[in-house]
This record gives sequence, structure tokens and C-alpha cells, in this order.
Amino acid sequence: MNLAADLLCLLACLTAVTCDRVYVHPFIMFCFNKSTCEELESLGQEAKKTFLPVSIESQTTPAYEYDLNRDKLEAPSLSIQERQKLSYLKDSVYVLGERFYSTLRDARQGQNVLLSPTSLYGSLVSFFLGASNQTATDLQSLLGFVPPSGDRDCTSRVDGHKVVSSLRTIESLVKSRDEKLLFSKMLCLFSAPGVPLSQLFMQDLLPSADALYARAVDFTNPSEAAKQINAFVEAKSEGQSKCLLTDIDPSTDLLFVVDVRLAANVKQASQLKEPQEFWVDSHTKVSVPMLSVTGTFKYKTDASGTFLVVEVPISKTALLVLLQPINGSDLEHVESTLPWQYAAWLQQLSPREIKLTLPELTIEGSSDLQELLADMELPELLGKGADLCKISNTNLTVGKVINKAFFKLTSDGADQPEGPLAQKEDVGFLEITLNKPFLLAVCEEKSRAMLLLGRVTNPLHGV
Repeated sequence: MNLAADLLCLLACLTAVTCDRVYVHPFIMFCFNKSTCEELESLGQEAKKTFLPVSIESQTTPAYEYDLNRDKLEAPSLSIQERQKLSYLKDSVYVLGERFYSTLRDARQGQNVLLSPTSLYGSLVSFFLGASNQTATDLQSLLGFVPPSGDRDCTSRVDGHKVVSSLRTIESLVKSRDEKLLFSKMLCLFSAPGVPLSQLFMQDLLPSADALYARAVDFTNPSEAAKQINAFVEAKSEGQSKCLLTDIDPSTDLLFVVDVRLAANVKQASQLKEPQEFWVDSHTKVSVPMLSVTGTFKYKTDASGTFLVVEVPISKTALLVLLQPINGSDLEHVESTLPWQYAAWLQQLSPREIKLTLPELTIEGSSDLQELLADMELPELLGKGADLCKISNTNLTVGKVINKAFFKLTSDGADQPEGPLAQKEDVGFLEITLNKPFLLAVCEEKSRAMLLLGRVTNPLHGV
């Protein structure tokens, strides 16, 4: 698999940055140790306990569901090893995220695209927790964990709980310390009536989201099932997530939904008084609300002078990275020649005094992981032959695996400065105006893990 080869190259790169300390192979930080393997063998009947989800029409909250939104996540204190784990994981997340993004970009030419690399990666980890035998091995490889020894015993397997914990650490870092940034993650499992789900699997998923729901839905009436699921998700998201599904395969036994939302009010950004021109293509322009922010931001242009990159803090915990073609280049050309490997376009930026003008954004995207895997020639990974016996003791037919991402970027409400801005322009601020299609990424500030990745071709077509 090319992906595995890419990740092996990545490991070699990571070795160089750990030369001042004892090098620990990344796999060792995430795999089972011998004592944990012994505990797994002793689980016995505990691992076989199941429950039947209540109907989606039920008005009561079942005991197996828990809404963690009421718990405030505290910023964790990271040890050296934890930082190493996050460093490795964020690169693995990016490798997969870029593959998924490229697939969506090709399928949605000329359209806005938005996805959450951490969310898609986390969805695969969720299924890895419920998988056994060859399915577990294939998922582990796709996630970027190749045993250095090549052995097939218990210690050659990744502990999915450790991966979930590291992903959750990234989200904890984002959610803490800044009330101006809102971040939430909701996970929903919808199973066919009478299909039991593993209690242990449900418990394993609890730490992976702010809210986790499991409900039974009759998929044999696809239009009614889609209507019920859409209404349920809209209600649980307090009206924020709408029109999730339009069709469902009636043979579905399990449908999986993750909804990630991030909204930020950029400090000291102001909304321009009049809408500004945004060129959707060389012949079409629209008028869009624009934000302006001035400060010292990290910046670079590529060696060939075809694009620029600017990095703007949008909170104490998150960075917005923007890439725009320059010197007559267009986004399609830049994307086709961009050095995607290991986020090269996000590196080697230098501080620069900049006046940045960019569209106010409300953008969302939805993708089906099943379709993305099919486009990557892995349609059977979560197909009918998949061994998901740790999710249910029945042979599951997994339907759609929906990952929805939402991003909103606004000002903090300050008025646009008049005189002071003019003075700043006189002292050499570089003016950058994003008035044509561009790429964006939102990264957690400490680990630089990528929460969102997308392209904006028309800011007015966000939702």
C-alpha cells in the first residue's frame, strides 16, 4: 500500500527531530504491552455483554448514553513522551486527511470542500476498536501503525484506546483556555431494530466525543429513516446540523455519524463596511463580507512564486493557515503541484507584518467514509465481509459513515479602524487580500494537528 510506504518515510523524518533524546519507535508508544495483553485474555464474558439501543422515537435518555458537553475539558499537561505521541499522530492524521481531501476535491470540481482530518481518522479508529482478525490488521495499517518486528502476536497490535486518548488530548487542547473559540464533536450510532451492540464497544467510544448517542432505526423504510435521523441529529445539535442524509440503503444494520463544529471570533479583526469583490473564476465575481486584521503573522511564498501562505492565530489554541495562488496562478494548478507530503506547505514560515483581508466564512462539508474508501480502492474494508464482531455478535452491514465538518469565522465585533490603520500601512505592512479561491487549514496550536482542511471557491456557498 503506498500509504504504508509514505508513513515509513515519515518515521525516518521523525527520527531526526528526536536526536537529542533516546529514540522510541512511534509504534511502541501506541501498542499493547504484555500485561495489557494478559488483561484482554481475562475479560472473558465481560467482552460479550450486549444491549439493544432504544428506538430513535424514544423520548427518554438511556443509561448507556452520556453527554460530555456539560463537562469542561481542562488543558492537559504534556510530558515529553505525550508530545512525541501527538507529533507522530498528527502526521499520520495529515497523511490520511490529504488523501481524503484529494478524493473530495476531484469529485467536487469548482465547489467548496471542507473535512476534518482528525474526525475521519477518529472514525477509522472507532471501527478499529470494533474489529478483529484481518479487518483489524488492515485498519491498523491504514491508520499508519506498522509493527517494526512484523510479528503477529498481541504486542504487534495497536491499543486503540491510546489512539483515542491522544486524539482527545488534541481536542482538549483546542477546547480549553479560550471562550472565543467554540469546538464540539458529536457521535451517533444508528442500528437496525433487534441488532445488539457491545457494551464494551460503547464504553470504548465514550471518551472520543463530547456527546455519544446510540438509537435503533428501521432502515427498511429508507425515506422515513433518513427523516428520523435528520430530525434526531438536528435536535441534538440544537438546530445547527441539518439535512444530514438524503438516502439510505435498506439493507443497512449500522449507520455512523460524526459532526464536528468549530467557530472562532478573530481577535482584533474588523468587518469592512462594504462587501468586497471575490473572483470565483476569471469571469465571475461576487460581493462578499470581508474581515480585516493587521499584525505580525507567519508567512512565506514558495520557491517558484506560485502561492503564498499566511498563518493567523484565531484563538489562544488554534491557528488558521491560508494558502492563495499568486502571480497569475490558479488554485487548481497550485493543488496539482503542491508538495502535500507531511504538510510541507505548512512549514518554514517566518514572521512578517501583514494587513490581511479575507472573507467572513460560514462553510460546511459532509463526506461518507465508505465512498472515500471505495475511491481509494478499499471498498471491502468496512464492507459486508468486514469482521466487526467487537461491535455486535451479529454479522453487520455497515451503511454510510458520515463525517460532517462546520467552520465559522467572524470578527470579535470591533469596529474597523480608520486613522491608525492608515498609519500602519505607512510602515511597510504587507497587504494580502484573499479575493479568489484559496485553501485553508485549522490546526491545534501546540501539536499542530489538523482539525480542518478545505478549499473556498465561493464564500457565499458555505452552507
